Amino acid sequence: MGPPSETDDSMRRGVLYALIAAALFGASTPFAKLLLTQTPPVLLAGLLYAGSGLGLSLWWALRGRIQGRPRNAALRRWSGLPWLAGAIAMGGVLGPVLLMTGLRQVPAASASLLLNMEGVLTALLAWFLFREHFDRRILAGMIAIVAGGVALAWPRSLSLGGSGGAAWIAGACACWAMDNNLTRKVSVGDPVVIAALKGLVAGGVNLAIAAEIGAPWPGAPQVAGAALVGLMGYGISLALFVLALRHLGAARTGAYFSTAPFIGAAVSLLLFRQMPDAVFWIAAALMGAGVWLHLTEKHAHPHIHGPMHHAHSHVHDAHHRHHHDFDWDGREPHDHEHAHAPLTHSHAHYPDIHHRHEH
Repeated sequence: MGPPSETDDSMRRGVLYALIAAALFGASTPFAKLLLTQTPPVLLAGLLYAGSGLGLSLWWALRGRIQGRPRNAALRRWSGLPWLAGAIAMGGVLGPVLLMTGLRQVPAASASLLLNMEGVLTALLAWFLFREHFDRRILAGMIAIVAGGVALAWPRSLSLGGSGGAAWIAGACACWAMDNNLTRKVSVGDPVVIAALKGLVAGGVNLAIAAEIGAPWPGAPQVAGAALVGLMGYGISLALFVLALRHLGAARTGAYFSTAPFIGAAVSLLLFRQMPDAVFWIAAALMGAGVWLHLTEKHAHPHIHGPMHHAHSHVHDAHHRHHHDFDWDGREPHDHEHAHAPLTHSHAHYPDIHHRHEH
């Protein structure tokens, strides 16, 4: 069978989802910085995550009413709830706690540098623990993108606050890297539900920490602003990140998402009316080269699809040749439980939800 054109479409959608997710998250950083002038860091983190979870939960409820779906259908049909629980525990509970602990000892500039470890650890776990395919081109692209992030975050005087502070932040990055890979396991599920649950849990944890340390609450406008920034930069961004995981796998999605610091820096320059320096353009060149290496990847070989049964939004492409046991109005894409028969063919593909095979 020749290369199905829908594979390239899937890849382009995945890249678009990942880059928009990175843009929303990166753009949220300078606005969060403005909110920090009146809101303690731990409390702000709680408000950002809570705004994400509550906003997406409201949309999920409204969508269910509009579309006439049972509101528990997204959870009832999942077989990957243990993976989701693990992702929430790692990324929504442990990660934020470890980060806040480390930030007590490490200056913000040094912490930004250390946080570049998340993309690297995400890729390493995807490649060597979860056996996601990669080649030298993908590795080179990942290195270039991360190098651009390091260039942006590099402080003039590096201070790690002793080994303890750096270790806490490195632990947070490891938690988020594991979160990304575990979320990949359930990326076939409803991304709004996944992102909403993560936001509610992470928001609850950070708000509890803020209450424990007696953090003073800001006024209502600041709370509303934090909730809106959280919905856009954490909620919608995360839902798009999950969609990208579905199409690209964890390592490639993590690489594209690592462009977020550059986008955040660009928005900061516009917001605070600053002129970009040489480091900004060096980072732009490195990240651009890395994204180009990923975009021009071609991975094709004969491969076998085993039998599979799952539910997700799809069209009737080369991987979805099934009949319906219900009245179908012919609209695509549509979402229902369906079975995949064994299939052997060769075409260009990526580690999406249908191509997670051994090499």
